[in-house]
Amino acid sequence: MAQEPRGSTKNSGATVTDIRQRLFISYAGPDRTWAEWVDQQLMQAGYQTELDKWDWRTGDDFVQKMNQALGQADAVVALFSKNYFAADRWTRVEWAAAVAGKGQLIPLEIEPLTDQEIPTILSGKLRKELHGLDKSAATTALLEAIHGAVRPTGQAPFPGDTEAPSDAEPDDYGPRLPSSVGIPEVWNVRRRNLDFSGREAELGQLRARLLSGRQAVVQALHGMGGIGKTQIALEYAHRFASQYDLVWWIDAEQANQLPVHYTELAKRLGIAKPEAGSEPNARALLQHLRTQHRWLLVLDNAEHPDQLEPWLPEGPGHILITSRNPDWRGIAHTADLDVFNRTDSLEYLKNSVPGITTEHAGLLAQDLGDLPLALAQVVGILRSGMTIDRYRQLLATSTARLLEESDVRDYPASLAATVDIAVNRLRDDGHLDAAALLSLGAFLGPEPIPITWLETARAELVTITTDPDDLMWPRSALQPLSRYGLARIDLETFQIHRLTQGILRTQIGSDQVAAIRRDVAAALAAVTPGDAESPSDWPTWSSFAAHVTTPHVLAAINDRAELRPTLLDATLFLLRTGQARGAYDFVTALQQAWSAELGPDHPDTLTSAQYLGHATAELGDLNGARVIIEDALARRRRVLGDDHPDTLQSGNDTSAILFRLGRYVESHRMDVDVLARRRRVLGENHPDTLQSSNSLAVSEHELGFYAEARRMKEDVLARRRHILGDGHPDTLASANSLASSEHALGFYTRARRIKEDVLARRRQILGDDHPDTLSTAIGLAATLRALNEHGESRSMVEDVLARRRRILGEDHPDTLEAAHSLAIILDDLTEYGGSRSMVEDVLVRRRRILGDDHPDTLETTHSLAAILHDLKEYAEARRMKEDVLARRRHILGVNHPNTLESANSLAVTLHEMRHHTLAIELLRPVLTQRRQILGEKHPDTLRTARNLAATLTAVGRVYEAQQLASQKPRKRRFGRKRR
Repeated sequence: MAQEPRGSTKNSGATVTDIRQRLFISYAGPDRTWAEWVDQQLMQAGYQTELDKWDWRTGDDFVQKMNQALGQADAVVALFSKNYFAADRWTRVEWAAAVAGKGQLIPLEIEPLTDQEIPTILSGKLRKELHGLDKSAATTALLEAIHGAVRPTGQAPFPGDTEAPSDAEPDDYGPRLPSSVGIPEVWNVRRRNLDFSGREAELGQLRARLLSGRQAVVQALHGMGGIGKTQIALEYAHRFASQYDLVWWIDAEQANQLPVHYTELAKRLGIAKPEAGSEPNARALLQHLRTQHRWLLVLDNAEHPDQLEPWLPEGPGHILITSRNPDWRGIAHTADLDVFNRTDSLEYLKNSVPGITTEHAGLLAQDLGDLPLALAQVVGILRSGMTIDRYRQLLATSTARLLEESDVRDYPASLAATVDIAVNRLRDDGHLDAAALLSLGAFLGPEPIPITWLETARAELVTITTDPDDLMWPRSALQPLSRYGLARIDLETFQIHRLTQGILRTQIGSDQVAAIRRDVAAALAAVTPGDAESPSDWPTWSSFAAHVTTPHVLAAINDRAELRPTLLDATLFLLRTGQARGAYDFVTALQQAWSAELGPDHPDTLTSAQYLGHATAELGDLNGARVIIEDALARRRRVLGDDHPDTLQSGNDTSAILFRLGRYVESHRMDVDVLARRRRVLGENHPDTLQSSNSLAVSEHELGFYAEARRMKEDVLARRRHILGDGHPDTLASANSLASSEHALGFYTRARRIKEDVLARRRQILGDDHPDTLSTAIGLAATLRALNEHGESRSMVEDVLARRRRILGEDHPDTLEAAHSLAIILDDLTEYGGSRSMVEDVLVRRRRILGDDHPDTLETTHSLAAILHDLKEYAEARRMKEDVLARRRHILGVNHPNTLESANSLAVTLHEMRHHTLAIELLRPVLTQRRQILGEKHPDTLRTARNLAATLTAVGRVYEAQQLASQKPRKRRFGRKRR
């Protein structure tokens, strides 16, 4: 059940009579105090309100909750400000939805705005101004905006009269009108950071937690150095200053100095006794705060919870602590602050570095691990005259030196200095075991490191000098790393930021580096990730691959013979999980290193070449992949022999790349040979044999032998289900392939049922963006189109196209497949202009990438000709169809289903041009062949029969036409079908 908005139906003596009872409050994050105040006033007036910070829980789907709230609301109360109309804010979605929904938008202006600062579609709406008013006037204006002004019944006051304000109700606890106070009188917070950006979610959560109770609420923000704890506290203090009467900032690094800082505040409040010492005055301050409302203490950089606890005030105020130390249990509510999310990083860089592209910003954010201090430092360096490429090069080669440079005003030290200080404190405090573990972690990857790796390899780690029988290791070493902000500790993992790792690696001597690298190899060799092709083992593989694919880790281990099989399996895992780019980069490094060390004919080098061919093909470079794959086949034949399983795998790969290049006959011939050899060498049910059986069935399908292909696919599917299970990726591939044959044979409902099941399973197992998932989605869309469900088909194709463009790029063959599919759906929907421009673009790209005679290129040419036909450009349509027909006859054969489709389509155009005799000459053999190949009741056969009947009727051969027309087609119009 949907959560009901908060609020009641009555207030003190007044009943809301307006029909609009449900109000959704739309605001920008920086205007949260306004949203709180508006929410409270509307609730007191009897409205039901929905405000994200109160009504949505952590973990809720933001988009889903927003859509639900907008759908249920009678009106959207929009708080107009410069922040509200800033680019890339969700507020745009909210007000656009309100305008689309009968215009139920109530605009409230909370700061002065010009018409130029408001979108044109909204500038004509009457707005109620709340800014600059006192609480009473603002409340009146707000309620008038919601249910209209009430005409006064008494004597109107003379404009020159003044009236004393009535006593205001106490507001010690509720949200205060943001404009009514401003900066409190008791205030010592330094100036606001004007470059602050992002962190809206964290600020919102912080505000909600601090308002969670009426007694003193203590909130600790903890995280590693440079993550922006102080900056968030500073922004909070400024943003919510009007909600407090006292805001006092204290440097709490030295806990024993707290009484001195408290005495300064006591003096400011006039409660300090000059003759008393700092401790009595501090106690007096604590006693004073127990009786006061609306105060905020910020204890910045506090590192010793036990020393701080006795000096924490009580009473109805707020205490905000920033700390590297996460151990505040029992003292404060804690929030583990992480690095920027990527969106915040991009926003910060694009706002701070004029002209930087999204691509460059993304590369920098990735290199810097989204660490706020590092991002602030790079802004200063780039502004001073260094190019982005030069900076990235130096970051890779001179990390520590580069990160020493900092003129960031709002951070007290550079990142390199921050790390140095923490490491020196770690060593000075005697945590040498923690320092050793930190050095080892610096040479692993920047992703979370499973603690079990260390536990398993403990006996092999020579750089760890603690007692091997210490039952508390590595916990005893990890805790200091967490306390000093050098590592993030989560359940069963720890993580060191990539820049901290880079700084540490440059500070370790070469002798120690060699020993640490041996320990890294030992730790990774002790890992047993499992089967790289089994989804149940993929979580372990994901963690392992994240480390071994890191360049400095790979450099340490690629010469270790015992790790080579696991590294190859890591490549296979990346390929199976759709990470083609990562697989390509990783296996390229392996292949180059092993070619130099082992030689190009070594079995491991050849396997790396095999995977390099796979990755190259997945990235869309089919011709480049063919060169690599055929070279591996030739070498394996020479070194291993024709029947070796690895040679046969290269044979299968060669067949696959020929197939993708549209060379179906050659691919089929090789499939027959490899399948026969695999059956003899490996047996009928070996997974490799089933791979070849499936490949041959797909070749049969593309050559037009649909019935035989279906029979073979059914057999492979049954065997894979028995051997691998229903949910194995190979089983799902067989089911998807079978559905394609069902579709081709005209069994659309059956094809739909299979594809929907496969799509659901692939989404669950592989994810929404996996190439196989998207392939199933595009196939299902084609079946939905065949069933005349064009709306659902279009929506699905548009989603696939957007994902493929983002993941693969505009020119990838899979992206072009999706664009072509969308173009023909648009044609079905008579959106001829959009369809034509899209298919023309696809045709240009396919000709350039695949060549003029590739079956996919011919399919696109065929589609463009059909669109021209629909646009009544019959002469050009005829010319193009004749060209496609000639090419298909040459490449696919005269009786291939696609060739027959070209002939049928050309006849349709000839009919419209009144060349009826030519049309009949084409249609008769097409009908004969379709009856023989597809059957009497196949939709394509019936369509050809109807087309022939219409043409015969046009030349007066009515009786003959009636005989054909008795078989009714599924589509009502004279026409053609495109795949």
